[in-house]
Amino acid sequence: MINTKKFVKNAIIEDNGRGDLFYDVAPKGKFKAKVISKDDGVLAGETYAKALAKTEKFDCKFLKHDGEKVKKGDVIAVLEGKASILLSSERTFLNMLQHASGIATMANKFASKIEDLDVALLDTRKTRPQLRDFEKYASRVGGAINHRLGLDDCLMLKDTHLRTIKDLKAFIKNARKRISWVTKIEIECETFNQVKEAMKAGADIIMCDNMSFEQIKEVVEYRNKVYPYILLEASGNITLDTVRDYALTGVDAISSGSIIHQATWLDFSMKFD
Repeated sequence: MINTKKFVKNAIIEDNGRGDLFYDVAPKGKFKAKVISKDDGVLAGETYAKALAKTEKFDCKFLKHDGEKVKKGDVIAVLEGKASILLSSERTFLNMLQHASGIATMANKFASKIEDLDVALLDTRKTRPQLRDFEKYASRVGGAINHRLGLDDCLMLKDTHLRTIKDLKAFIKNARKRISWVTKIEIECETFNQVKEAMKAGADIIMCDNMSFEQIKEVVEYRNKVYPYILLEASGNITLDTVRDYALTGVDAISSGSIIHQATWLDFSMKFD
């Protein structure tokens, strides 16, 4: 995972400030503690938690692992180290596990709705600033595919971009000369006419944004007949209640920001023996 060590160090610094006031007065010797789940869900964050344990030099053994289901009362991990270190690391350790597990649990809920269908579940760039790697990692653990880690991995033309472009076909022709040969161009469309224009202009992927099931089915039928090599993505206000219906339209992928920004943290706690 990119920058995991740096991420963990910054998180520790953020919480400790000028130094944990308990550090100098903590009892000596080694202590043992358990991390216990108080919720049902899917675990994520193990990678980061282990990096924290290594950085802060305490022993950490996970009994549950990334991607596994956890239930209320399960012991997730067993820790051993100095009281001063365990307690100064407690909040950061739990925050990372709770945050990541909440996202993984939400991603798993979406993925389970369409696991029997040949369609990709994608997350989005709707992540908290400075937490994209972390949140995308958690989403992936839960069963989603990372879609667009940044503005540099795909040329996506959304409605705001399109308002600045007069000749879409000429723009794409020029863009092909400037971007990497293997980079795809995706165009956001809200109507069937926009879809036809974008396909004719040379798009690799069409995002069907906030379209009804009927509209998307029409797009799928047109794509299959005229441009079978173009990929279709459904996006826009897709929820757990509607994700399967969108998947059944015949699109290649479904993206939802809800996987990350609507996820609720799982509740974990640390208890000393």
